[in-house]
Amino acid sequence: MYKKEFDGLLRANKEFSAYMFFGQSDYLIEKYANMVADSVAAGDDIEKIYFDDFDFKYAKDKLLQSSLFASKNVLLIKLDKKLNKNETIDLIEACNINKDSKVIFACMGDGDFKTMGSYFTNQNNSVSVRMFTPYPSEAIQILEEEARALGLKYEVSALNHLFFMHRNDLNLSVNDLKKLAILNEESISSKLVEIHCFGIGSVSLEDFLFNLLNGHLVKRDLHFLLEEGMNEINLLTQIAAFVHQLFMISAYSRTIGTPNAKEILGYVPPQNIWEKKTQLAIKIKPETFLELFDFLNELELDLKSSKIPDHNAYIQASLRKFSDKLR
Repeated sequence: MYKKEFDGLLRANKEFSAYMFFGQSDYLIEKYANMVADSVAAGDDIEKIYFDDFDFKYAKDKLLQSSLFASKNVLLIKLDKKLNKNETIDLIEACNINKDSKVIFACMGDGDFKTMGSYFTNQNNSVSVRMFTPYPSEAIQILEEEARALGLKYEVSALNHLFFMHRNDLNLSVNDLKKLAILNEESISSKLVEIHCFGIGSVSLEDFLFNLLNGHLVKRDLHFLLEEGMNEINLLTQIAAFVHQLFMISAYSRTIGTPNAKEILGYVPPQNIWEKKTQLAIKIKPETFLELFDFLNELELDLKSSKIPDHNAYIQASLRKFSDKLR
């Protein structure tokens, strides 16, 4: 199931014997795994096992044995590759045999966990939840929640700036919020973010996107983004999200009038960024947006389904063609 449906079950206090969280957002995967663990057991009753420390026999024995000192027995297992069917089902069944036990899998990274997720069913009282990358407006709302939880007063533009600085990486953004909380400043401003926080990488994703959609040459920046570890599919997702924002701005301005950031995006970005986006959006012809969306959809399909030996080289060649459409 997806996050929205699972949120409804959480609000209804529905419990399962076993949980699995996987998908595109490591931040949400880890957050929900910890949130569920904390909701069913006290801190000392939760044992966390990470990656190479996982041992199937130990985990199964642990889940089958009730603790003499605690009412609950919870294993939170963080994985970067899927378990086989027999091991997964055995651990789920161990929790059905011993009602005091629960197992929670946080499946991180780009591994293919969909098959493993299919072993979590209503019949064995387990659930798998797929987490997608939040839209920027959702991500900013999450940062606002984190800031309030830390007792921070903030300018929304500062959270936007922090988020864009970290290439839409929620983990890095939240970590920096925790650092900013130590400063005991009256309010978190964009200037404070500039002084105390540092974006990752030598190339700004934001600048790359603006240059790409302006039809400028981006070969050098694209090379550095991919060399610094940006995943090709993730990069394509960022480009598609950026084009979608520009399309919404363009459609709004052509049908209603002066673009309103809050109504279009659901949040207010820094003024200089918003002005650049509106100018760029209005410059692109409506029919060109359709061409761009079709191109990106076909490129994503190629990367996910074709046997392309070198994704890196393929996306570099493809984005040169993409950029040509905007010149």
